[in-house]
Amino acid sequence: MNAMDSFIAGIEWIAAGFVGLVAADIFISVMLRYFFSYSIPDGYDFGRLFLGILIFWGIAATSYRGAHITVDLVWESVGPRLKRFIDVFATLVLLLVVTVQTIMLFDKVAQTKAQNVLTYDLQIPTWPFFLVAWLGDVAAVLLIAVRTFRLVFNPKSVNEEHSTAPVE
Repeated sequence: MNAMDSFIAGIEWIAAGFVGLVAADIFISVMLRYFFSYSIPDGYDFGRLFLGILIFWGIAATSYRGAHITVDLVWESVGPRLKRFIDVFATLVLLLVVTVQTIMLFDKVAQTKAQNVLTYDLQIPTWPFFLVAWLGDVAAVLLIAVRTFRLVFNPKSVNEEHSTAPVE
């Protein structure tokens, strides 16, 4: 495993960690509310903010692997060269969309910090949560760029069934 594969695995572990964090928050909140009639201060805000972070880190993890939902009707019916073209084109479009999203999300981080948006109970600033979500989006841009590079120059290095077709 080279450094880039270690970086990719690290991104996936971070995303998995946030899945566990969101699940733990929900489980603990429900148990405390049901058995003890107690709620975690800012439990709703933390759940909402962690879910936002999870979404952006999840985008990073699935974008590289190509593990998101796809419809491959056209792709399945064409030859290997056109399959590779479709893969590269689709990945470039994804790179463009996620790059624009990352730029816009950074603006949201800056606005949230400037407006001093706080959680309801504990009055904790929310901009650090937005920053962590933005870092997930930055990771997605980097991983999609790596995926694009690998699809163009070494398609067999991408861990996905689409890249296993021989190149003519």
